[in-house]
This record gives sequence, structure tokens and C-alpha cells, in this order.
Amino acid sequence: MRKFFLLSVSFIILLLLTNNLYALCVKVPEANLRSGPGIKNEKTWKVYKYMPFKKLESKGGWYRVKDVDGDVHWIFGNLVTDKFKCAVVKADKVNVRSGPGTNFKKTPLSPVIKYYSFKVTGKKKEWVNVSDEYNNSGWISKNLLWIQ
Repeated sequence: MRKFFLLSVSFIILLLLTNNLYALCVKVPEANLRSGPGIKNEKTWKVYKYMPFKKLESKGGWYRVKDVDGDVHWIFGNLVTDKFKCAVVKADKVNVRSGPGTNFKKTPLSPVIKYYSFKVTGKKKEWVNVSDEYNNSGWISKNLLWIQ
């Protein structure tokens, strides 16, 4: 009986962790977030390519998602993907470096402001290699990003 109980609890935990709660990235140039699942619901935020979200649930082709600030919105499922990782700047202003450290030069993209989003292309210790929708790339300290 104890073995059955442990197996059941493990299965439930696994379902909770994998069923609906995972990372999504915007895969189109721009997308509208809404207050509910459907185009008749109020627009809550316009976001751009590579904006990351945490998926909370799905309903009729729409996903309920959480953003970097912990706010909850709805987005149409065809506008997002889970095929790669994305990151968004969570600090007011962040430098993008040519290599993984503050001893590297700032790139022409510097500084980027809060909510600027990127595709994650690599990591080295506490630094993340990122690329934006225009193929500008560089390195940002991991603690300045929200990565999904």
C-alpha cells in the first residue's frame, strides 16, 4: 500500500510540473496580450519577438501566461513557441557586452532598457549570450535577465 501511495504522489507531482507550467517565447514580430482568451477581450500589453512567458494554462487555443513582473495575461497559442529559450531585461538599463564579463567592451546595442527581449543563444558561468530580433548579439549578466 505504501509503495502505491508513493507512486501515486510521484505521478501527481510529475503531472503538475509538466502539464501546463513551462516556458514560452513570442515567435512573431509583435503580439497582443489580452485580459481573457479571445480577441474580444481587452488588450493588456503589446509585446515583441522573443518576449518570454511562463505558461499557466490553456483554453481553446489560447494560453494564460505570467510575465516578468508576475502579471497574468492571455496570448493566442500560434504566436508563441517552446522550441527555444528567451530572456527579457528586468533592470531599468543594462549594458550588452562583446564577451562574458565586464572587462569586455559594450556593444553598439548598449544600453538596453527594461522589457527588451532576446533569444538565448548560449551561457558561460553567470553570463548569457543573447540575440535580438534584428540579429544584434552580445552578453548580459544573468542576474539582470528573466529567462524562460
